[in-house]
Amino acid sequence: MSKRGCKPVFVHFHSFPYTNAESQEKAKQLARLLSHYSLRAKIYLVPFAEVQRHIMVDTPLETRVILYRRYMMRLAEQIALREKARVLVTGDSVGQVASQTIENIDVISRAVRMPILRPVIGDDKVEIIDLARKIGSYDISIQPDQDCCSLFVPRHPETKANLIEIEKSEARLDVAEAMKASLEGAQVLLEYPSYATREVRQF
Repeated sequence: MSKRGCKPVFVHFHSFPYTNAESQEKAKQLARLLSHYSLRAKIYLVPFAEVQRHIMVDTPLETRVILYRRYMMRLAEQIALREKARVLVTGDSVGQVASQTIENIDVISRAVRMPILRPVIGDDKVEIIDLARKIGSYDISIQPDQDCCSLFVPRHPETKANLIEIEKSEARLDVAEAMKASLEGAQVLLEYPSYATREVRQF
């Protein structure tokens, strides 16, 4: 997207303190690297654990990841509106994980009204890794961390979500305050390329 002249605002969701802080550090490293392509990178580090806790307690086990992602989309849309952004962009690739089946992508997308772009939707894992190596993000991406979507994940997640059933589950949730707290608790950082900060980095 940066290559096409778009100026990205990055959003990273984390579940600290239920997970460690390594995913946040990795997100900052990736934003700093990608700032080379857009001169600076703005990143929101959004606490998501409380929203996840409500989902974990009050909804079926197999649909949790879909619900996580629908609420992430809603929060990302609120940030996009704040930043006057016109679209959301994700790294979804069809079939890579359970939440990225066609059926689940469809249900997740319907959580928001804003258009969602998916530049690597048709690329396979090898093609995405090759691109990551080319731009220098691969070595950062493989650093171990605890992803928030891996928290409380079922052994056999839903792969063909039904929108009506998902919306019924959401109707039982009382997450308005948790969502508000997530937005208010987000840490907003600016990351700059090495030549702008006089740091010497090897890529």
